[in-house]
Amino acid sequence: MSGDLTARLVEIVRGTPTTMQVLRTVRDLDLPDWMIFSGAVYQPVWNHLTGRAPDYGIKDYDVAYHDASDTSYEAEDVVIRRVAAAFDPPLRDLVEVRNQARVHLWFERKFGADEPYPPLESSASALERFVATAFCVGVRLEPDDSLRVWAPFGLDDLFALRLRPNPLRVKGAGGWARTTGSAKARWPEVLIEGQ
Repeated sequence: MSGDLTARLVEIVRGTPTTMQVLRTVRDLDLPDWMIFSGAVYQPVWNHLTGRAPDYGIKDYDVAYHDASDTSYEAEDVVIRRVAAAFDPPLRDLVEVRNQARVHLWFERKFGADEPYPPLESSASALERFVATAFCVGVRLEPDDSLRVWAPFGLDDLFALRLRPNPLRVKGAGGWARTTGSAKARWPEVLIEGQ
């Protein structure tokens, strides 16, 4: 992963007040193996690159954590409620929390059984499952205020405004047309390649 692009990503995230508020709040909750990922990270970058407001197009802030000690919905719901209580409206309604250790229990039922979804070993391993490589990026605000970045496919596609299929996903699975169409409607500058 390019150090220059990582530094640019960190600078953009730090310049996005709502994303930083989510990062600070969740850090203080000390969830196991947590990060924010997907639209809460890549969309501020696209907004910066295209001259839009930092929060433009962001529908939600995906907060991931990984706790395999209890994969019941009841345990996850306790965390969801705890996180929700830490935010005031309207942000409370935009923060979505999911235990990545239990995604395999509901993924195929919710999104269709066109590809298997084995259990995730960590929150970072979820990044390898997103539809497009530009979406596969996550960040966590560490106790020392540094931002840790995960991007299993690098950051080149993100900064090139390019959507390419995740090479680890089954071709044609995962709602490629719907997902890329939604992104293209909000950021017409995005280039869609493949599939």
